[in-house]
Amino acid sequence: MSRECVEDVDSEGVGERMVVDFNGLFQRQREEKGYVSVCAPMVRYSKVAFRNVVRRHGVDVVFTPMIVAETFVSSNRAREADFMTAPAEGPLVAQFAASKPSVFAAACEMIAPYVDGMDLNCGCPQKWAMGDHLGAHLVTKPELIADMVTQAQGRRGIGDKPISIKIRLCPGKERDRDTVELCRRAEKCGVSWISVHGRTYKEKKSTPHYHSIKLIKDSLQIPVIANGDVFSLEDAETIAMSTGCDGIMSARGILRNPALFDRSIFEENKSSRNCPLDVIEEYVNEAIACGTLTTIAHHHLIFMTEHILSRSDRHEFNR
Repeated sequence: MSRECVEDVDSEGVGERMVVDFNGLFQRQREEKGYVSVCAPMVRYSKVAFRNVVRRHGVDVVFTPMIVAETFVSSNRAREADFMTAPAEGPLVAQFAASKPSVFAAACEMIAPYVDGMDLNCGCPQKWAMGDHLGAHLVTKPELIADMVTQAQGRRGIGDKPISIKIRLCPGKERDRDTVELCRRAEKCGVSWISVHGRTYKEKKSTPHYHSIKLIKDSLQIPVIANGDVFSLEDAETIAMSTGCDGIMSARGILRNPALFDRSIFEENKSSRNCPLDVIEEYVNEAIACGTLTTIAHHHLIFMTEHILSRSDRHEFNR
C-alpha cells in the first residue's frame, strides 16, 4: 500500500491533531444548512480514499469502518489492516465494536492521537456481532454501555476528545420507552452525541421509525444524528425536518453517490440519487493514490455504477 497519503496507528512522529470543536460544528451547521452531514461507519467501505471524496462533496464528519476493539488492541497486524488515516484528515471518528470496558478503553486510548473522536457501536445487527455480544446486542445492556464509556473517558491519553455511541432501537413492546431510557443513561454518563438508526436489529428493510428518533431527540440535551434510508439530499432534508435532529447520517445512499450531500451538484442535476461520472473518476484516482485494495475499490464501483450499467453489464462487472 502506498504510504504517500496514509499513516497507521503504529507510525512514529505523528503530529498532534488540532482539537475539533464538535459542539461548535453542530451549532454552525444547524444555522447554515440545518444539520451536520455524516458519512456512516461501514465495514470495508469507510476507508481513506472514500472518506477523502465524500469530504470534498459536503460531508462534515466521517467515520472509520467498524473496528473490533479486541483484535485492534492485541494485534499489530490488525491495527495496520483496520485503520489508516491521511495527514490532516478530519473531523474523523473511529468506531469500535466492543463488549469489555477495559478493552474499549484501551482501544480508544491507542487510537486517540490519530482521530478526533471515538464511537461505540451499539447497532450492528449482523449475526456474528450479536453472537459475540457486540453491536446491537448492547442496547439491552445500558449498564455495560455506561461502564465502557466511563472507563474510556478515564484514560489519560484520550483527554477531552468526545466519545459517542451509535445505536439501533431497542427490541420489544416498549421499544420507544426503553430506547429513550438507554439514551438518557448514555447522556448522563457523558456521551457527547448519539447516532440513532431508526430500526431494531430484527428489522431489515422496513421503513425506519423516524417518530422514534424524534422522541429521542426531544428527550435529550446532547446532539442526535438520524440514520436510516438516506438515499438523497431530499431524504436528508425531509428527515432533518421531521425529526429535528442535529445531524443526518447516510450509509447505503452515500455508497451509491459519494456526492449525495453536495448541494451544488444537486442544483445542477436536480437529483442526488445517482453518482455523476466525474465523481466516479474522482474516486478511482483517489483509490489509486491511496493504494486502496482492488477488491474494495471494485465494490465501491459496483455501487456507484449501478444506475449506468445494464443488468447484463452489472452481472459481468460484479463477477
